[in-house]
Amino acid sequence: MAGRITRQSIDTVLEAIDLKSVVEEHVSLRTAGIGSYKGLCPFHDERTPSFHVTPAKGFYHCFGCQESGDAIKFVMEIQHTSFTETIEILAARANISLEYEEGSAPEGPTLATRQRMLQAHQIADEFYQHALQSPAGIEGRTFLEKKGFDKQDAEHFGVGYAPHGWGNLLSHLQQRGFSLEELTETGLFSEGRRGLYDRFRNRLMWPIKDMTGNTIGYGARQLADDDNGPKYLNTPETSLYKKSQVLYGLDLAKKEVAKQRQLVVVEGYTDVMAAHLAGITTAVATCGTAFGEGHVRIARRLITDDGSGGEIIFTFDGDEAGQKAAMRAFEFDNQIVAKTFVAVAPEGQDPNDLRQQYGDDAVRQLISSREPLFEFAIKTRLKEYNLDSVEGRTGALHYAAPIVNEIRDPLMRDGYIRELAGWLGMDVDSVHRAVQRAPKASDTRQHQDRRSSQHDAPVQPTQNYRPDLRDPVARMEKEALEVILQRPESLSQEQWKALFSSQFKVPVYNAIQAAILAAARNAQDTSNWVQHVTAEVPQALYSFVTELAVAPLPASTEEEVLRYSRDIMNRLLEMQITEQKADLIGKLQRWDSASDPEGFQSIQQRLVELENQRRFLRPID
Repeated sequence: MAGRITRQSIDTVLEAIDLKSVVEEHVSLRTAGIGSYKGLCPFHDERTPSFHVTPAKGFYHCFGCQESGDAIKFVMEIQHTSFTETIEILAARANISLEYEEGSAPEGPTLATRQRMLQAHQIADEFYQHALQSPAGIEGRTFLEKKGFDKQDAEHFGVGYAPHGWGNLLSHLQQRGFSLEELTETGLFSEGRRGLYDRFRNRLMWPIKDMTGNTIGYGARQLADDDNGPKYLNTPETSLYKKSQVLYGLDLAKKEVAKQRQLVVVEGYTDVMAAHLAGITTAVATCGTAFGEGHVRIARRLITDDGSGGEIIFTFDGDEAGQKAAMRAFEFDNQIVAKTFVAVAPEGQDPNDLRQQYGDDAVRQLISSREPLFEFAIKTRLKEYNLDSVEGRTGALHYAAPIVNEIRDPLMRDGYIRELAGWLGMDVDSVHRAVQRAPKASDTRQHQDRRSSQHDAPVQPTQNYRPDLRDPVARMEKEALEVILQRPESLSQEQWKALFSSQFKVPVYNAIQAAILAAARNAQDTSNWVQHVTAEVPQALYSFVTELAVAPLPASTEEEVLRYSRDIMNRLLEMQITEQKADLIGKLQRWDSASDPEGFQSIQQRLVELENQRRFLRPID
């Protein structure tokens, strides 16, 4: 079919792509043994990392949800791209020219639309940034100067200016070869009775980028007092831009977020700029929406939110709107293992105002003076009750007790019980009993989720194939398959010979062994070895094979890996040879050597061959 990428080109892309670097754009990875890394799974919420990546083999596997695959599948799942589009993205990343069957170019509106949308945004970036430095951009430059930002700051954050007029950007992009149909998809334009026109006019423009640095939308602030539009106008939702899944500034902050295991969430684009310039390089902002579940997932993966550290700090204005925003953030606190804090300036200033009034040190001091989100949430709501009355104190306790009961750390929970008793002016024992009796909102949700999942959750295809690893044979066969898939080059010629003449006992492992032997016969070498094996197994076992291919081997050095691989294979094959010998010895004892001396001699000869084979497997130290 025209437009199909050749198999050779696909293999070339897979060989060239570093899976670790691809995954690390979305997941913070830590070393999990030699040549292996782990992090929080991007495909399901978890508290303990179970997502493993083995770059040398080009595969990932989650031991929690069983998601697995190579770089192509990872990008397809994360970015929701088609197979062809994904190959194009990875090929461009590796600077590889693709070949297509019948010499044709790729077909498909999804691929073309995405590429053209990204190109349109790149050109729009250049257009807006150039306009900001032109005479027409004086209003934008003046606004930035009043906020404490100079030309270099604007360039660092890619800030631009959308000039007056209804068709400036439209004409510019048409001159660059874009059709009206293509431009309609970008979100850069609105449509009226006379057709398309520039969505953003006389506004300061902040490019909103994904984690790879591609501009996918804009946040635009009005500059004129007589502008009847909203103060801030964002790109509408498109196939590129999903505001609930984007954090402004994350492309600049992601490395420091992962390194420091800290995420600072501010409210505005200028606050992100001020925080970064003041040295808080982990600052990001939501894009016209409250901090929600999609943002929680981004944060947890970047800071490796597994309970071993990390913090999320929210900065809010001191006004009522800021307090409401903090309470909305608190609704998601039970989804976060990392410590959560709120930072509010004494006079309620945001980071940008604070920097302008008191300098960079004041912004850093704001972040360092944070208070726990639990404490802020409780104190904020307590203001709604009349604590001078019995009814008010009782109502406040009924509200606060479930919140305190949510605290995971028992020592911290006891501390907050004492604090709450002091805030309410009540007896500590009474507050303690109320907290103990209070339900946990998260427990109720988890119970509902479990009931729902019993009906709705799909059964993983590998569940029915799970051997009982308490069986020493099953455990040894599993460990051997991990070695064969991960280190095929470590097997000696004698071990490969023994592997071809043996048969695994556990049915699922026997099926994988058959696929390995088929791949060994057909593959020219061990490059893309796991891909060759997965091509030979039933689809239901694909995830199982990749799980074995990324399972960490119990070794910390290359020498230990080689020794472990050799010993596991020798132990397994020696066990199989011993079993074969036992069967032959029993057969020999039952054999009538007088009536069939040749058969008797053949069995003896086979026993000798097996014993020689066993001796070859023994290491010579």
